[in-house]
Amino acid sequence: MSVLFPSEFNADPQATAGSGPRVAVLIPCFNEAAAIGTVVRDFRAALPQADIYVYDNNSSDGTAEVAARAGAIVRREPRQGKGHVVRRMFADVEADIFVMVDGDDTYDATAAPAMVSRLADEGLDLVNGVRVAGTDTAYRPGHKLGNQVLSGLVRTIFGRGSSDMLSGFRVFSRRFVKTFPMMSRGFEIETELTVHALELDMPTAEVPGRFKDRPDGSESKLNSIRDGLRILSTITRLLKQERPFLVFSTIASVFAIMSLTLAGPVFAEYFATGLVPRLPTAVLSASLMILAFLMGAVGLILDTVTRGRQEAKRMQYLSVPGVLGLRSARRDERGPLFTRK
Repeated sequence: MSVLFPSEFNADPQATAGSGPRVAVLIPCFNEAAAIGTVVRDFRAALPQADIYVYDNNSSDGTAEVAARAGAIVRREPRQGKGHVVRRMFADVEADIFVMVDGDDTYDATAAPAMVSRLADEGLDLVNGVRVAGTDTAYRPGHKLGNQVLSGLVRTIFGRGSSDMLSGFRVFSRRFVKTFPMMSRGFEIETELTVHALELDMPTAEVPGRFKDRPDGSESKLNSIRDGLRILSTITRLLKQERPFLVFSTIASVFAIMSLTLAGPVFAEYFATGLVPRLPTAVLSASLMILAFLMGAVGLILDTVTRGRQEAKRMQYLSVPGVLGLRSARRDERGPLFTRK
């Protein structure tokens, strides 16, 4: 696939040094000594003007040393978990465009220029790298099925989403990174990244890229069942947090249906005889209806709170210039910066 770069990336490096968009490649790592050197070198070749950061998460196999020898800027995050590492990277690193990729050498670095180019050309905030398995063994069936189920669940809940929500290869704008209130600690971070973009209705896109087998000596840290349950728990929490009226109105409807079902025979007997012999059933029915109204009221209140929080997050998001805004500001301040070849 041919890649068309915007003028920033076709510019003469000497003429545009320090003036083009700053690109940072962020690589979270835990025991990836067998792969990290190749990853750093591949992304250095694909994005020669980018700064490459490797954040080591308590590796015991010399990952940090291998990354440093390959030319990466190595930093450490002592709190265990990918979520902690990503939180630290987003807070520490300053750039205009951020490329985040796993350090296991399963993602194709040659797709990075196309992803960066599309984000810069179209003024996007997120470009997701969709995995296309290069071999039958690259994408384990359990992981693929879980990804499809969870991605479909998010699309159903939020109306849209990603075809590969759990991809570890993404490109972000600065305003995405600097307005992301990260809460996750582990691999569920990918879900939170997707929901953040959906919540603020950010412009996003997807670019397919080859997904490779891990190199010899590199082992996956994922557990299909354990991490799948953690991601499902995260989706449930985010659903309650971002769609409280949907959640609580559903609970209210269940209580109301149960109440009316129990109340039917009680009312029928009362109208027929004028008596209420099933007093416990009548009390239970009334209690369930009270709970239904209570759940509905809670949903309305939390929905109002959520909308206020979303408006505040939207205003914070808009306060950070996007990629196109940064480009325009630099042209206005310094005149024509880039020349096409």
